[in-house]
Amino acid sequence: MKTVLLVDDEHAILDALSGTLEDEGFRVVTASNGREALARLGEAVPDVALVDMMMPIMDGRELLREMQGDARWRGIPVVLMSAVPQSILERDAPLLCADFFQKPFDLWKLLDRLRELSGHTLDT
Repeated sequence: MKTVLLVDDEHAILDALSGTLEDEGFRVVTASNGREALARLGEAVPDVALVDMMMPIMDGRELLREMQGDARWRGIPVVLMSAVPQSILERDAPLLCADFFQKPFDLWKLLDRLRELSGHTLDT
């Protein structure tokens, strides 16, 4: 079973996405901000991370930077998501992530991308 680290400060999104991901055969570990996500990474290394950009305490860009700076986590594909368009978020610096989804996104496309990045198939 492949594991997704799901990070978002909106509990409704965490609940909806985690339920859907579990229904699709993923194990889901959740966090409500980047700092909490780092603590979860210390407990278990996920196969892929789905991270909101705009969160309190530590946002998605900061979390991505921390993950890329640590050899234990730099190989984890990170998919960022935000209501803000990627072009605006990349004005100062590019987002060095595996993929980006603008909210609201096509759930089926997101699931397909998470499966692809994690190596998850419907049979595992």
